[in-house]
Amino acid sequence: MMVRYLVQVPHDPDTWACAKVVQVFLGTGSHCLAQADWGCRDGAHTAWMIVEATSRDEARQIVPPPLRAQARVVRLNKFTVEEIDTILREHGHSPAS
Repeated sequence: MMVRYLVQVPHDPDTWACAKVVQVFLGTGSHCLAQADWGCRDGAHTAWMIVEATSRDEARQIVPPPLRAQARVVRLNKFTVEEIDTILREHGHSPAS
């Protein structure tokens, strides 16, 4: 089953190092990597991607090998109002109206 993951890849803020990381992403030929969003121009030297994969490890494998160790992979989920109301009731709180 495919699950969505947020993959965050921080990198060194040095201008040359930053450009090299972007070059690695763009040079892989991977659609996922080429479509990464970057925060560099706002001082957040990180690439972000949302990918579909069957596991956290599979999502991490999308990241180029030299950058995998520092990558953070977060499984994403959504909640419904009903789910949250149930959780709140089970923990002794009234759902907001």
